Amino acid sequence: MNTISFMSANFLAKESGYRLTGGWMEGDRATNARFAPLENFEILFAELLRQVCGMGFQALDLWTAHLNPAWATPEHIAIARRLLSQYQIQVVSLAGSFGETRDEFLAACRLAAALEVPLLGGSTPLLFHDRQFVIGALRQDNLKLGYENHPERNGREVLSKIGDEGADCIGATVDTGCFGAEGYDAAAAIGELAGRIQHVHLRDVIGVGQEESCRLGAGVVPIQACLGVLRDLDYRGPLSIEHEPETFDPTPDCVASLAQVKAWLAGQQQGYCTRD
Repeated sequence: MNTISFMSANFLAKESGYRLTGGWMEGDRATNARFAPLENFEILFAELLRQVCGMGFQALDLWTAHLNPAWATPEHIAIARRLLSQYQIQVVSLAGSFGETRDEFLAACRLAAALEVPLLGGSTPLLFHDRQFVIGALRQDNLKLGYENHPERNGREVLSKIGDEGADCIGATVDTGCFGAEGYDAAAAIGELAGRIQHVHLRDVIGVGQEESCRLGAGVVPIQACLGVLRDLDYRGPLSIEHEPETFDPTPDCVASLAQVKAWLAGQQQGYCTRD
């Protein structure tokens, strides 16, 4: 069964008391400001991991606002490694933006390598104007980059964006919610991306044209059908549960979503047994 991970950006609004008024970047700035000071980091990072474990997850997509290549010192990294080992949590991806300059991208690669994280799940503009450098940096650290679909409307647009060169280390991180917000069938998009999927963010949204996320199965994204297509493609990578409300704690919804995804995956296993 696929590893199911928790997207730490689900706590986008936590440091603002779940009263965001300035959108994503306000939450990003507030989280960076809280986690960056070394004197704060151990307490806050341990609290984050306790919450993740308490919800029943043992895998994490680590949002860069919680440990940012721009400010992560060797001391930050040593604390993170120790706490991840203590709580027995596997980081399956770094999640976010990986810089606009070569130095910034190299810092992201160094952080991923130091934490033994195999994947950068997000984006960098360097992919489109300095591709050979990106490929070389990824290969040097044995990393992969999964470009996340923002704002591509379907899988074909994502394929056009990521191209074929360096396909051994460059692929797609599917955000099902973005396809749903665009009014496109996320399951169909997954099928279009066959062979290039590095990671999957399972996110549901409340309606077409709406970016507001919700508990999996409560919105317009056909999550169960997405899992069916991933099964048919023999996708064995992680599945991240993503839900980033700006005005309330997502913990109960994430717990429910974890249980629902496990039930759907178990149903698929049962289906295989029946056919066999």
